[in-house]
Amino acid sequence: MSAGSKPVTWLSDPGPGRPCTIIGEVAQAHDGSLGQAHAFIDAIAEAGADAVKFQTHIAAAESTPGEPWRKKFSLQDETRYDYWKRMEFSEAQWHGLKRHADEKGLLFLSSPFSLEAVELLKRVGVAGWKVASGEVSNLDMIDAMAATGQPVMLSSGMSGLAELDEAVAVVNKRGAPLAVMQCSTMYPTSPEAVGLNMLEEFRRRYGCAVGLSDHSSKIFPGLAAATLGAEVFELHIALSRHMFGPDTIASVMPEELRQLVEGVRFIERMRAAPVDKDRSARDLDAMRGIFTKSVVAVGDLKAGTVLDARQLAAKKPGTGIPAKDLRSLLGRRLKRPVKHDTPLSWDDLEPAA
Repeated sequence: MSAGSKPVTWLSDPGPGRPCTIIGEVAQAHDGSLGQAHAFIDAIAEAGADAVKFQTHIAAAESTPGEPWRKKFSLQDETRYDYWKRMEFSEAQWHGLKRHADEKGLLFLSSPFSLEAVELLKRVGVAGWKVASGEVSNLDMIDAMAATGQPVMLSSGMSGLAELDEAVAVVNKRGAPLAVMQCSTMYPTSPEAVGLNMLEEFRRRYGCAVGLSDHSSKIFPGLAAATLGAEVFELHIALSRHMFGPDTIASVMPEELRQLVEGVRFIERMRAAPVDKDRSARDLDAMRGIFTKSVVAVGDLKAGTVLDARQLAAKKPGTGIPAKDLRSLLGRRLKRPVKHDTPLSWDDLEPAA
């Protein structure tokens, strides 16, 4: 899919009422393989998403050898620090991933986890900045991102409102476009923990774009967020349910991502086209004649017949007296004969007494 065929979304042109930016999150699902990282770009582009997002880790800049495991999943890394080292790409490799994303019409994103990673990504070129949940209190790094003037997306998975307030203030001081994203740091996220109510709360509290960073492994939260007008949506992608790594359980597959993209765009078209019921009914006058019913004669009725309920029925087509008026005809007199199953018209009746 070429870039020209994609909608202009909030991330590519921040502003009110923009379509939702749908981000395919790779994170560490590539497991340190550059080839796998490129394969993710192809899969996310083919699914029709707007952006691909990685994470840029520089172990020595962000961590210490004593960092504990959240969950000991790796069979080849003795420490969490060793794992981050294995996840590193060189600057030339990051440039190659960016070029590939550009060729596929994807906005390129990667969350930095250190000031050094911010500087690296500034040289590589990103469409905006996604602040990971664990970095919301890292105000110096957020300030460095916001200083570029590019859009900043704050993930709220580990933060209360007071901490978010501080991060939002840093971005607003720089004047960078801002989206605050509801996130639950639970892998996978249960329906009860998704927190859709926070979208409106963030919009009201911060007066900015809002989004959802989802770990449910389902497409439903994204569709719901689109219905609520979210400007940004991010979810993890895996190429197979059998892939190695801690994020697979919280990821969707490429075909599910395609369904999500189609659903979000369908929802946006619905939201952008309010229906005027009176006008739509008028536009269907010809069809109403086919699908609605008229009052018809039951049996051949002579002129002068005083109509009763046994002589009238409601049947299609709706080209005569409407079925809703049947009871008002009881006791009226015919001024001319009417054949069986013939729709009655007002001209068939003598004036009401």
